[in-house]
This record gives sequence, structure tokens and C-alpha cells, in this order.
Amino acid sequence: MEEMILNETPVRTSRNFHINDIKLKDIMIPENMTSFHNVLIQQDTSDISIDENIDDISCIYGVGSPLMNMPSNKTLKMTINSKSNKEVKVDFSFNPDNLNLMDKIELIANENTNATVILKYEATCNEACFHNLILKVFAHENSNLNVIIINFMNLSSHHFMSIDNELGDYANVNYTIIDLGGKESITNYYSNLVGKASQNHINVIYLGKENELFDLNYIGELRGEKSDIHIEVEGALADHSKKHFKGTIDFKKGAKKAKGNENESCMLLSDTAKSLSLPMLLCSEEDVEGNHSSSAGKIGKSELFYLMSRGFNEKEAMKLMVRAKFNHIIESIKNETLKEEILQKIDERLD
Repeated sequence: MEEMILNETPVRTSRNFHINDIKLKDIMIPENMTSFHNVLIQQDTSDISIDENIDDISCIYGVGSPLMNMPSNKTLKMTINSKSNKEVKVDFSFNPDNLNLMDKIELIANENTNATVILKYEATCNEACFHNLILKVFAHENSNLNVIIINFMNLSSHHFMSIDNELGDYANVNYTIIDLGGKESITNYYSNLVGKASQNHINVIYLGKENELFDLNYIGELRGEKSDIHIEVEGALADHSKKHFKGTIDFKKGAKKAKGNENESCMLLSDTAKSLSLPMLLCSEEDVEGNHSSSAGKIGKSELFYLMSRGFNEKEAMKLMVRAKFNHIIESIKNETLKEEILQKIDERLD
């Protein structure tokens, strides 16, 4: 296949930074998308309706046209009417009979509703899998929605996510994204905070090993008065893994007294891991507050020595330090079983 150019930044920077987009070769997009059967839906309420037939959905940005135009082989539409925080968990399990998934999911949080939606993708086989998600979220007035996305794909797989959000007045949307798998893991996240006092908080963990590549493109456009976005990305890279982080917060006209914050931090666990970051603040409005920070550094030798002096070997000490880095994000997950599973996967990846 020809080279694909994906995940372009909304504003171009110098080519010398090598971060405006990501160029991928030798990725075969499946032509025959047979039905994907390994889907388990668990829910504790009838106040969240699920329909497998949806109208076509689109994203303002998305990872790129070759992937956005693929035919889907799984669609879900969830309409949330619950007033208390009810949970829906959807498990997508890849195996030799279910290797390719193009899923389109629409979440509609109606006014004054409250819910948690968990989407988990896991490869239980060693074969190369292909996953491409398009997720569209509409959060209406005074709704509260928690979205948790778990990537447990294997290291031979291709993993793509295009996420698009629209927030109404006083809507509150919180994301927790645990990104732990895939030969390539490419994420394009866009949020349109059009509503007054709308809030969008995004917490992300990534952990790379071997030759994994993460390309993370997070875009927030604030239009509503007193709207608020916060992007928190914590990562660690081992072996020859690489990460590109692109974070853009754009204050549009009408976003008076809006706030935008983005923080990205990467722990380098080897001398050959590479981290590139591009945090950007754009502004067309007065009386707004924007902050950004980005950092990358090797694992602290003094801290490592301290832990080893307390009886831990180097690998165990490294696991503890990575866990400590990720802990505040993992602890925000209320599902205890899922939390333990994430911690187990982190340990396995650091073995």
C-alpha cells in the first residue's frame, strides 16, 4: 500500500519538527470487513438504550480520509436517559476469527443525565489485528458523561481512534484513555465546547515498548463563555518505542472567561526511546486563561537506587515508579475489576 499521511495538526509548524503529521507505510486496510462477533455488552440499567443501526457519522478532523471512509462492520448508538450514574461496558475481543474491526459508535447524553461508558479493545491472540474506531459524542445541557477507553491490543496490531465531541451548556464530559497496545496507536481527539460553562477533562496514559509508535493529536476548540478544557497526558517509553504528542487549545470568539490547560509528561525508560511534543495555544478572544507544559526525562536514578536499596530489583523498582506516575489517573476509575486489570497489564508490559 502507498504511504498514508495521517493525524495532521490543525495549524502547521516548521517541517523541521517532524510532528505536523504521521506517515505510515505497509499498512493493509482490510477490504472485506466481515462481521465482528466478539462483542459483549454489559449494562446495569434500561435507561441507556442501545441500537445497532445508526446513521452515518463524521468527524471534524479524524485520523485521516483513508480510514474515515472505511465501511464499518460494527455500529452502536447509545442514548442515555439515566439520572444517576449508570454504567455500560462494551468488550471487543479480537481472535483468529475476529481480526478486523471498524466500529462506529454514537453516544447521546440527553439533558440532565449521568452515565459511564467503558469501551475495551483486547487482542487475545498473537496475530496482527486491525482496529479503527470512530466515536461521536453529543453531550446536551447539564449532562454528565464519563467515557473510559481501554486499548489492550497486541504489539502486531494497528490501532486507530477518531473521537469527536460536542458539548452543550453546562455539559461535563470526562475521558480516561488507557493506551497500552498496538504496533501503531494513532489517536485524533477533537472537542467542540460550544456550550456555556461546558467542561471537558481528558486523562490519558500510554506505555510503549519494543518498536511501538504512539501519535496523539488532541484538539480543543472553546466557543462557550466560561467553557473549560483540561488535557492531562502521562506516558512512559521503553526500548525503541516512540511518541508524538500534539495538543492544541483554541479559544474562539465568544469564549470569554474560558480556561484551557494541557500537561504532557513522558518518562524515558531507555536511552533509545524517543519523545516529541507540540503543545499549542491559539486565541481569538480576550479575557481567557490558557496554560500548557510538556516534559520528558529519564527515570530518576536516585529514586531507582532508593527503591533498590529497600530490597527491590531494578525491574520491580521501575514498575513501582511507572505505577506511581500513572496512579492518579488509574485511581479515577471507579470500576475496581477494570482498575486491577489495567495494573496487571502495565506490569506485564514492563516484564
